[in-house]
Amino acid sequence: MTGTMSELEKRHYRPPGWFTKNIFNNIIAGLTGLGISVLGSRVLEVKGRRTGELRRTPVNLLRIESQEYLVSPRGEGQWVRNVRADGGHLDLLVGQRRDHYSAVEVPDEQKVPILRAYLKRWKAEVGVFFDGVGPDSSDEAISAIAPRHPVFALHKS
Repeated sequence: MTGTMSELEKRHYRPPGWFTKNIFNNIIAGLTGLGISVLGSRVLEVKGRRTGELRRTPVNLLRIESQEYLVSPRGEGQWVRNVRADGGHLDLLVGQRRDHYSAVEVPDEQKVPILRAYLKRWKAEVGVFFDGVGPDSSDEAISAIAPRHPVFALHKS
């Protein structure tokens, strides 16, 4: 394949397996809810785009210098669609602490250093979702998979 990815290819999503959905995410969300952040874990809270109800999902908060990011390793999942639909408004929770953010989607051509840093930190947990691309891969290899992984720059509001 040459050129850019089609819209269908960009909409790539790998749903979590049973263990992740029913056990792992609940453990991480539970610990984070108690105020124990596991390697930067947070609970993302965003309004559902169809119901308007608040939805919660465990996420990994990436900080590069003073900028914070959310990366979707699985692709265009529900939380990504909800953040987009709600104009980028979201909260990140750790224990009783709630931080309000506005999220701005990062263009594909700016994602390489962010995805590299994300993979450096969490490759053991999420590497399987990056099609063999890792933190030591070339810029070209990371750039090739960038459209499949939404990235949001966060700004406290």
